[in-house]
Parts: sequence; structure tokens; C-alpha cells
Amino acid sequence: MLVAVILAAVATAATLLVTRDAEAGDTQAGREDVMAQTEQFMLRMGSYGPDLLDDSGAMPDYREKVKEVITPKFAASFDKEAGAAEQLVAQAGVARVPDVFATGVASLDADSARTLVAGSFTDSYTIKGKTVPQEPIPFRIEVSLVKIDGEWLVDDFSPVTAGGAVPESGNPVPTPSQTPSTEGKQ
Repeated sequence: MLVAVILAAVATAATLLVTRDAEAGDTQAGREDVMAQTEQFMLRMGSYGPDLLDDSGAMPDYREKVKEVITPKFAASFDKEAGAAEQLVAQAGVARVPDVFATGVASLDADSARTLVAGSFTDSYTIKGKTVPQEPIPFRIEVSLVKIDGEWLVDDFSPVTAGGAVPESGNPVPTPSQTPSTEGKQ
């Protein structure tokens, strides 16, 4: 009888270990998926230049590649913003190349995630047939993703400020050293 109890306990413990390892593997795989999709979004959204322009001054391949990794809801606002990039490229010969330094997961559940990504954009301009590179511009961005039909897609993004947050008003949140003091005021 004691042997049967011990065998049952060992079998239960083994089952729990296998189940926990599988859940941990699923969580890690999910984290890796959202980080990879975040990186793809930044690389696609931040890569453009004169070589992507068509005869009408648009960048259809650029738009298509970005839309492959974003939600239909986000695609509507992206289309409006992509026109500004196309105009810069067509009028000033601007080219942009991103460099992603790191991505991390801020939150993750079954159908939504928030990631953080840091890197830089390097712009260059064509002046009199010569490419003039600019200094890299660092970025820190929070990316919101949703899972649609089993695929993680970017639903929105916003810059992360030094204070760590941007409220809906668009004004930076004061850091503790910037918060006004009421001491000594009556």
C-alpha cells in the first residue's frame, strides 16, 4: 500500500513538473513572438528611401510591408501618416534606416501585449547627387499588440518619455523633481 502511495505521489509530481515546464515554454514562446513582431514593425516602419518611390511619388511596397504587421484599425491611421514620409522622400530625397537595440515585454496575456523597444533612426539626404548621413536619432517606443486569428499584430505605438509616461493630453508627466511644491505657500 505504501509503495502505491509513493508511486502515485511521484507520478503526480512528475505530471506537475511537465505541465509547469510546458506553460513556462508557452509563456516564453509568446514573449519571443511579440518581441519579434515588435522588431519587425520598427524595421519595416522605419525603413524607407528614394528607392521605394514609384512614378506617382508614392511608396506602395513600404505601405504593404508595414501593413503586413499591423491591425486593420491601425492601418487606417498609418495610411494618413505614410503620406508625410512619401512627401519627404519625394521632395528631399530622405532615406531612413532603423537600428533596433533591444525589445522587452511590459505585459502579455492571451490576446494582447505591450512591448518596449529602443533603438535609433539614421536619416540621410541627397544633396547635389551626394548622400549626406545625419546623426542617429534615438527612440524609445511602447508598442501595443493584439492577437488576431492567431497572429500578433501591432495596434498602436507611442514614444516613451524620460519621465516614463505620456498622458492622453500629450503633455509629459512631470518627474518628482519637476513636480511643483506647495511647501511654504499659503
